[in-house]
Amino acid sequence: MIFFSTFLLLGHHVLSSSTYVALVSPQDPVLRIGSTLTASCTLSPELGLASNSLYWTLNGVRLPSSSYTVLSRDTLRVTVHNLNGSQQQSGDNLVCHGDHGGHVLSGTCLYVGMPPEKPVNLTCWSHNTRDLSCRWSPGGRGETHIQTRYTLKYKLRWYGAEKECFGDGTAEQRYSCHIPRDLALFTPYEIWVEAANQLGSATSDIIILDVLDVVTTDPPANVKVNRVGELEDQLTVRWASSPKLKDFLFQTKYQIRYRLEDSNEWKVLDNVGNQTSCRLAGLKPGTVYFVQVRCNPVGIYGSRKAGIWSDWSHPAAASTPSKEWLRRCSCDPRPGEQNSTLRRELKQFLGWLRKQASGCSGMSIKLYDQWRAWLQKTRRARNQVSVSIPPHHHHHHDHYCSSRLNGSHQQPLVLPHPEKLHSFCPNMCSAYSCRHTETHTHGR
Repeated sequence: MIFFSTFLLLGHHVLSSSTYVALVSPQDPVLRIGSTLTASCTLSPELGLASNSLYWTLNGVRLPSSSYTVLSRDTLRVTVHNLNGSQQQSGDNLVCHGDHGGHVLSGTCLYVGMPPEKPVNLTCWSHNTRDLSCRWSPGGRGETHIQTRYTLKYKLRWYGAEKECFGDGTAEQRYSCHIPRDLALFTPYEIWVEAANQLGSATSDIIILDVLDVVTTDPPANVKVNRVGELEDQLTVRWASSPKLKDFLFQTKYQIRYRLEDSNEWKVLDNVGNQTSCRLAGLKPGTVYFVQVRCNPVGIYGSRKAGIWSDWSHPAAASTPSKEWLRRCSCDPRPGEQNSTLRRELKQFLGWLRKQASGCSGMSIKLYDQWRAWLQKTRRARNQVSVSIPPHHHHHHDHYCSSRLNGSHQQPLVLPHPEKLHSFCPNMCSAYSCRHTETHTHGR
């Protein structure tokens, strides 16, 4: 209802606050979109005005006189057809004015809208098993144009009282609700949403879930990206698992995504598994990459559900080494040759190493990386490299760059002297990080 000033000066009449000026009826009607409204403005006899001198406005816009009907000297009626939805949930203002200076005499609020439709897309998740958050979408077009209340309701499936969760009323939280505590584990809940306003109500479908089946957690912490020696096409990514779930029995799946510094297109690695490190290969030399990681706790206390992905971690960045020396040498493999060259190099290297590495107790990919870094330094120093082989082997000379430039696609492998091998042997036990697996257990 709209209230007006307590004193009004019209002509020779001064009306006190105890005298009504005019009354508009009906007060605060609630109507469906497309409805027709008929309202009347009745003047106080002491006002000394005639109803044919009045006019109406709706949200400040004067209504045409053709919509008016004079019922008596003191009463003017207006009819508004095909009402639109209210411009604000507080209602639209229909006001009766006196023609002398446009004084506001009285008014009413119109609430024009639609009843809510059945809420849809109800989904819930638990952050580290300690709470439950749910969100949904309003049914139909969503906008009812009048104040509509959404209530999340939940109960244990086979027993227990029905409970309610109310949002905080802000626009951002209008279609979501958070239950912060007092949740049971290992027992399914029935959860649904009820929507109601002055024109009607609607109820969503009921979903049934166990809190342990919808667990998510914090993004991985301490994400770090580093170069792999001087390998120009690789970076290593390492991160820490969420400490919030350290007391639970579960396994974690991880995803990595990365992009170029000047690109918005992310590439996603889905098959990282449950390790906490991985190597990115096939990258562009001399390029800055941004990397993010997210995790999905799977199988908490034996749950068979897929789990829910966390948010992505804060981006970490690193650059691959420059490939300037390769441009000078023109030794890049042609498209399609890189993978076959790498496999051939690795096969030759491991075969030679088994014969020469008498002082090494084991072999790993890290030893190969160190050898490749040594090889690249050698190639940068000289375009044509010649390496001595022990007396019990035949001597040969490696013409890596010249043979490549002459059109030969078979690039001889440069192998270090066995005496150089001992500098590669320490710390050979680190396995290829992308093949490492980690299992979370109690107390870890």
